[in-house]
Amino acid sequence: MNKTPVTLPLLSDTMQTGRLARWLKQPGDPIKTGDVLAEVESDKAVMEVEAYADGYLAGPLAPTDTYIPVQSTIAWITDVPASESAAAPPPAAAAPATPTPTAAPTPAAAPQTPAATTPPTPAPASPTPAAAPAAVAPPAAADAPSPVVAAALAVGSDDAGASPFARGLATELGIDLTQLTAGADGRIGAAQVLAAALGPQFPHLELGPIHSIERPSPIKAAMAENMARSEHTPTFHVTAAIDLAPLHDAAHAHHESLSLLLARACALSIHEHPDFNACWTPRGLARRERIDVAIAVDTPDGLITPVLRNALRPLDELNEDWRELKGKLQNRRLKPEDYSGATFYLSNLGTFPVVEQFDAIVPLGAASILAVSAAGPDGLTRLTLSCDHRVVAGADAARFLTTLSQHLSAVEALQQ
Repeated sequence: MNKTPVTLPLLSDTMQTGRLARWLKQPGDPIKTGDVLAEVESDKAVMEVEAYADGYLAGPLAPTDTYIPVQSTIAWITDVPASESAAAPPPAAAAPATPTPTAAPTPAAAPQTPAATTPPTPAPASPTPAAAPAAVAPPAAADAPSPVVAAALAVGSDDAGASPFARGLATELGIDLTQLTAGADGRIGAAQVLAAALGPQFPHLELGPIHSIERPSPIKAAMAENMARSEHTPTFHVTAAIDLAPLHDAAHAHHESLSLLLARACALSIHEHPDFNACWTPRGLARRERIDVAIAVDTPDGLITPVLRNALRPLDELNEDWRELKGKLQNRRLKPEDYSGATFYLSNLGTFPVVEQFDAIVPLGAASILAVSAAGPDGLTRLTLSCDHRVVAGADAARFLTTLSQHLSAVEALQQ
């Protein structure tokens, strides 16, 4: 019997675990390559897990509504139906052999192996030495949770996902394991404990009132991780006060998205100031040949940034792309290519009248991000440009904002 593992796919560069939302096939179902087997919630969206082989779906299936490390085996595809595969090769040997090499250390499986092999030792005195142990061992292994199940269950608990060494280290260093995020293998190891000890300090919750820990949504967890990665970016801010009333009126009259008009104005400005389309790397500046603008969108699950590719195109084309992106966003069907790789970012909080000015954090991979507030008492809107000082300087930002102001004033040209 041939068995092909079905693994939890890596759906974004920030994804470490995924929540298995539901199974669309059941053990024994015939499978064709390309069939959708399950749905997985990544750190950005709900994605489909497709079959990469023909055959029959076989268990054990990873449980739904649990967080599972990426690349872990969540099911199998066999070349014979489930009933035949269950009857032919007993799962005793398959269970230990099948675990994926990337799965976390299998604390649950380790103690069961000697438990299954111990009974045969005293058995030789019996006249039927082979029958009893052989009958007992396979069910024990078959009933044992697969590595992915064990890892998933460990990740879902508060601190059970930590290795013994990590526990001891955390005790010595005074680190609260419940405050740590598991590594890519779904477990908390010494690396996570040491990073917590050397990095930003977490609050000592035990000094305050009784509390409970709420697991963040995948999107919020990814956002926190991305922002933490940006903490070493040397950033400065420059603010311009611009009259956006004509742009507001035009957008309202033509039922156009103000954020989309702002994004196109940014793209036109970047075209004249290409340094704002570059990003800093250890090898030097990475200059892009296309301007891709991401627009921050607030969702019930957290902040996400769909990307308008080639934002220099006519407004009609951008409108169509933006409509499609919003549809995917509402249905939680954005793919990594829909929200990754932006070269410039736009954050518009102008719909909140109380927000007269704010600045945003420059995401990795960009030189700057533009924060747009609501109009102040003077009728002017504060646009704040946060910049990576390794890529651009203050005078560059001033020139960029001057150009941006000119494009925002030329409303009719912006709508073309």
